[in-house]
Amino acid sequence: MKILCAVKRVVDYNVKIRVKTDQTGVETANVKFSMNPFDEIAVEEAVRLKESGAATEIVVVAVGPTAAQETLRTALAMGADRAILVQTDLETQPLGVAKALKAIVAKEAPGLVIVGKQAIDDDCNQTGQMLAALLGWGQGAFASKIAAANGELTVTREVDGGMETIALPLPAVVTADLRLNEPRYATLPNIMKAKKKPLEIVAPDALGVDLTPRLTVLKVEEPPTRSAGVKVPDVATLVAKLKNEAKVIP
Repeated sequence: MKILCAVKRVVDYNVKIRVKTDQTGVETANVKFSMNPFDEIAVEEAVRLKESGAATEIVVVAVGPTAAQETLRTALAMGADRAILVQTDLETQPLGVAKALKAIVAKEAPGLVIVGKQAIDDDCNQTGQMLAALLGWGQGAFASKIAAANGELTVTREVDGGMETIALPLPAVVTADLRLNEPRYATLPNIMKAKKKPLEIVAPDALGVDLTPRLTVLKVEEPPTRSAGVKVPDVATLVAKLKNEAKVIP
């Protein structure tokens, strides 16, 4: 079975986000970028499935600028076999990415697609679901456990009421949640090997996909500063403040 993983280049989660002075977006100049953490989990799960013998090849795909090659190389160092970059300088949005991935799926014919449940920059949580709908495949969103056997996928997923286990016929789309696994660190030898692994660059036009953004950002603002809290000497004072000042209890 071939597994396809989608990865995204995002501002590193350790970086403090700053809004541009013109409020058109967040500051990206001289800022560290890395692979979206949920996509790291997706790649790690694909590698584990390959190590268990359930998969034979892992192909990672990114839709983004030339600099996204670095993110793909990271995925290759983790254990992926090949990489494909759909190169574009346009802002990527879920529907456009899903359409690009659909075109890649038609070309590569994977048995399973694993993506992160959401990206930490836009938090849309839409790409995996949109891709499943475009392909007409079954989907297992928010997966915390995956098991493959006899041409079927068993996915344990997190829902509001707890955990739900579903069985999916392959091919299928799965979105990885935080508790699915803990991604490995790429070792230096694997980082060196990743430099020699194939990385194909394709244009959106070659896939017949239009990545023009459909949504327009009007303004980006930082959240309002929270006022400092106060300490109270006893429970009676706390109740009085909640009742008379905060007015959250009758």
